[in-house]
Amino acid sequence: MNFKDIPKVELHTHLEGSAPPAFIAGLAREKNIDISGIFNADGSYAFRDFDHFLKVYEAACEPLQSPEDFRRLTMAVLEETAAHGVVYMETFVSPDFCGGGDVSAWRDYLAAMKDAADEAERTMGITLRGIVTGIRHFGPDQCKVAARCAAETKGDFITGFGMAGGEMAGRPRDYAYSFDMAREAGLQLTAHAGEWGGPSMVAETIRDLKVERIGHGIGAIDDANLVEEIADKGVVLEVCPGSNVVLKAVTGWGAHPIAKLRDAGVPVTVSTDDPPFFHTTMTAEYEMLAKTFGWGEDDFRALNETALNAAFCDEETRARVAKRLEPKND
Repeated sequence: MNFKDIPKVELHTHLEGSAPPAFIAGLAREKNIDISGIFNADGSYAFRDFDHFLKVYEAACEPLQSPEDFRRLTMAVLEETAAHGVVYMETFVSPDFCGGGDVSAWRDYLAAMKDAADEAERTMGITLRGIVTGIRHFGPDQCKVAARCAAETKGDFITGFGMAGGEMAGRPRDYAYSFDMAREAGLQLTAHAGEWGGPSMVAETIRDLKVERIGHGIGAIDDANLVEEIADKGVVLEVCPGSNVVLKAVTGWGAHPIAKLRDAGVPVTVSTDDPPFFHTTMTAEYEMLAKTFGWGEDDFRALNETALNAAFCDEETRARVAKRLEPKND
């Protein structure tokens, strides 16, 4: 099976975190910014653990200073993603890195990203949608700023609101105001939980933020009642196995709970999170799922159907993407 050519739906990526390191390094040189300390000798991103990863991530964002930078970034990411068969992608974008939360500036950044997305759809056959994301460790007040930006710019490109960053900063209820604001604006909701915080963080996130999807969510496996609840409610988990392995949220691929969660009836999807940081691609994720759990063509087709059904897009877009997922007649 040629995993690269399988048409795929990817729901959990971070736009800045998907930036090829060579792109960030080149942009830094253009602007005379010295961030050489965030790269290994081979040019890859260098980090020790999750906390250090967050610092390196934020340093890598430093050269991204204008809407044009984000237009170029979006094109670079979509080109790389489309090369691995992805036909629909959702990405987390943060106003904190795009004008510091100023709504007027955010609109300019957004227009540049959408321009690139429209071009990529025409030329590469990949559709992109954006999920405005509050950075959890920046605190509840700053998350409200992100939610305001999301509410003001909801449309055919910005379709969701979420929260990422340091999962152990506060409890989900501390951020409920932001999620209420986004919900009232008609945005669909997701939040990172259960990568580090265990089943209680997943349970609180579902209860207090009323999200439709959970980013990662793998910590739920330690509570059988919670797993049953997630399955019954149909809350979709945006699982990123390669990311979990590299960051040591699990001890290895064989210990990853994605197969157990799926077998328990939990709707799971697969994504790359921040692919160049974790030396992964959607092709590599599929290869490892096949190697580790014996997943085959039917499993991947079901995986993509689950992802498309859970996608934060309108029905017209869903139908268009569904056609791209249909098997090609040789």
